[in-house]
Amino acid sequence: MITLVTGGARSGKSRYAQDQALAAGELPVYVATAKIWDEDFAARIRRHQAERGASWTNYEETLYVSRLPLAGRTVVIDCVTLWLTNFFTLHDYDIDKALASLQAEIDALRELPGHFIIVTNEIGMGVHAETAVGRKFTDLQGWANQYIARIADTVVLMVSGIPVVIKKRD
Repeated sequence: MITLVTGGARSGKSRYAQDQALAAGELPVYVATAKIWDEDFAARIRRHQAERGASWTNYEETLYVSRLPLAGRTVVIDCVTLWLTNFFTLHDYDIDKALASLQAEIDALRELPGHFIIVTNEIGMGVHAETAVGRKFTDLQGWANQYIARIADTVVLMVSGIPVVIKKRD
């Protein structure tokens, strides 16, 4: 099962996803897709891990999330934007290759038993990117979100900390 949680910056996406995972059962998994850029960011990650507590299994994986031991678990993947950035840079800013790589990972996760709560950003709802690469990434993010939303069982839009269910498959 796939749940997509989307929304703007600081809309409450991650907190909602984590609350849903905790409510689903014991020992949820948290997969962070961010690269650790510097010590400040590393400290932020440690703080977030401590806030989640010992009930969580934490993984850091920047590309191949589907290779982690996730079968049968409730998993929060946070977030598509950073995950997609990693594929975008890996493929030298080639939109088609980056999108295909992310879609392959989503498809592989979809084949696993479990509940995957995937957090993403609606960056196209914000300020227009000033650079060509920024505009390419905004398009890429939009197409990735559309792909995941199309196959997801549930899609939740977070608005000011309020979850709005926009898709729920019976």
